[in-house]
Amino acid sequence: MAPTVVRDGQFRLFFFSREEPRVHVHVSHPDGEAKFWLIPEVTMATATGLSVRQITEAKSVVVAHLEEIKNAWQHHFDT
Repeated sequence: MAPTVVRDGQFRLFFFSREEPRVHVHVSHPDGEAKFWLIPEVTMATATGLSVRQITEAKSVVVAHLEEIKNAWQHHFDT
């Protein structure tokens, strides 16, 4: 299961239900995907297929929706 948390432009933010417990979000784009750790600060973990510009844009989207993502994580994982 990979619930969508946010759609912003060409970016879809989501997480997998049975991945790892560390708080993070995946960002999908037509050109590729990235994964960002959220705590203690937003940091890129991995990226494939995205340009530097797209990664920067993806991180901006994550930062803009950070509280919404964290709330969705807590609700989904009941933490």
